[in-house]
Amino acid sequence: MELGACRIAFEKDGVYLHTSAKRHPDQDSIIPGVIRIIEKGSDTLLQWTPVEESSDAAQMTFTKKDTVGCQADEEIFDPGYEPDWAVISTVGTPSRVQEESNASGPKSPAPRGQWAFTLHLSELKSIRKSKPGLGWSYLIFITKDGVSIQALHFHRGGTKALLKALCKYVILATSPKDSRLYLVYTHDSYALTHSFDELQLFDDSSSNLVSRFLQDPYAATFGGFSKVTNFFRGALHHEDGTPQHAHSDPGAGNVEDETGFELITCQARLAERPSVQRETPVTEQEWEQHLDPSGRVVDPSGLRRRIFAGGLSMSLRKEAWKYLLGCYAWENSAEENKAQVRRKTDEYFRMKLQWKSVSEEQERRNSLLRGYRSLIERDVSRTDRNNKFYEGSENPGLVLLNDVLMTYCMYNFDLGYVQGMSDLLSPILYITQNEVEAFWCFCGFMELVHRNFEESQESMKRQLAQLTLLLRVLDPPLCDFLDSKESGTLCFCFRWILIWFKREFAFSEILQLWEALWTGLPCPNFHLLVACGILDAERQALMNSGFGFNEILKHINELTMKMSVEDILCRAEAIYRQLAATPDLPRNVQELLGLSEGKSPSPSTDTASSPQPLSPSQAQEMELTDSVSPSQPDSSIEILPTEEGTTSQSLSP
Repeated sequence: MELGACRIAFEKDGVYLHTSAKRHPDQDSIIPGVIRIIEKGSDTLLQWTPVEESSDAAQMTFTKKDTVGCQADEEIFDPGYEPDWAVISTVGTPSRVQEESNASGPKSPAPRGQWAFTLHLSELKSIRKSKPGLGWSYLIFITKDGVSIQALHFHRGGTKALLKALCKYVILATSPKDSRLYLVYTHDSYALTHSFDELQLFDDSSSNLVSRFLQDPYAATFGGFSKVTNFFRGALHHEDGTPQHAHSDPGAGNVEDETGFELITCQARLAERPSVQRETPVTEQEWEQHLDPSGRVVDPSGLRRRIFAGGLSMSLRKEAWKYLLGCYAWENSAEENKAQVRRKTDEYFRMKLQWKSVSEEQERRNSLLRGYRSLIERDVSRTDRNNKFYEGSENPGLVLLNDVLMTYCMYNFDLGYVQGMSDLLSPILYITQNEVEAFWCFCGFMELVHRNFEESQESMKRQLAQLTLLLRVLDPPLCDFLDSKESGTLCFCFRWILIWFKREFAFSEILQLWEALWTGLPCPNFHLLVACGILDAERQALMNSGFGFNEILKHINELTMKMSVEDILCRAEAIYRQLAATPDLPRNVQELLGLSEGKSPSPSTDTASSPQPLSPSQAQEMELTDSVSPSQPDSSIEILPTEEGTTSQSLSP
């Protein structure tokens, strides 16, 4: 489009400037506008101008739009420019700004033209983009003078298109310290990377070379040359045969963080995924064959492999789970394990007596204990009530469930009780049908997952990020699809990881899944591959149905009790074997799955293998940042951040 002596090279409407960071801004603080890239002679300008005001222009952002591709609910809130973790949220009260403004009479809005701006691209220093999945996408332009232009919110999408258009005029290099910050370089500085670009040594992330070179020329240069062989191998086997260009869409981002000389030169070419079949369950006769005359397990590693591959017969679970969860030691004889249980029984009842002996008057002055008791009573009353072991109001199983959880608060003062723990204890108590054994097995399980229940949720954030990394390597198109639907954070997987899929499978199937996970095989963090298996099974349903954010979440919620644990376990193991056989797998993926040589795996939970036996005299040491407050018992469970048209997903049945 020609405009006088200028040419408009790019134009996008539906770009809003939010002049207020309030959660419920008034109408005049959201200004619609158009952003353009304008070629003016040898210069290139970036320009944003507000649209002409009309009678209903200010109303459009507060009503639902019918335009295809727009947000379904316009009151989704983008919490500032450095948004916090948004898996958990509460729905706020409706805005009263409009009512108050009507009551106080009309106000004279500030002229919208004052917010217009025009920048020479040579003046740009950097561009910051928003986190995916948190309301509208936005961009913040920062000049070389250190001035940050007010954030531009793309209500109808278009951030990637704008960034791609800018790549024609400048180089956008992802900051090595912040993946959401693009450093802007003119083509004069492009001379630094010209030789590398001609050789295409750095594939899609070659533009990052500028920032690397400026920070450490030696490392950048020799790190690049160390990957020459890897580049040519990837280029020769590229699927479509097209060369890789430096000016790729910067919105795609990098999956792997830079470490030393490790550069992402090309996407790992995955090995063929094998077919996996489950084996038959371990029977009592087979179990006895693994015991010597003293009752000691002869080959614990081989037995764990069999349990992972086929599971356990129902009659064997009561005995075998004690080994898997650390109540029994694999290396102990039968008599030694029995003696250990006697010691643990004494310790259990000492801890139980601590809360049982608290008088009503004492409890009135102990808000923490009172809060735990109230929360446990409420959760026990609704945990697996359709199971015969827990059905009925006077069921003794409910009393045992309550007592074990209350005693755990005495065992682990720092963590106490958090909603969701009753879901983890229920199957264990069902299998053992013994209060003491259930308690110590539960403690072993909590050794694996206790960080999931931290108030800071750092572990949950880390595991969701690791799941995203795995999915990005396994299925980039699915990741791109979820990103385009504001679901790239995988917040719908929160409950899966929190309580290890307890609500996703039938009760009988969760027994089989958990005993496979408790073996610690075939790798650390196998539960994340189970999540990948579920997403792999639902890939076509998600991508071919035109789902938006709300529909994706609804579809995932409706999978509950409809999946086959046999199928998902086979998929997860096949994915592991595929990744293990993949050459040039990204280093952080290798470390996540324990595939890297010379390095110990870095599991998401405390340990990747079965828990060690719990010493009766040993005080449990938890590395928690804060104790969990009972004042908001449901806050660590609720998942859904949208307001209308979506129900809040929680652990409450």
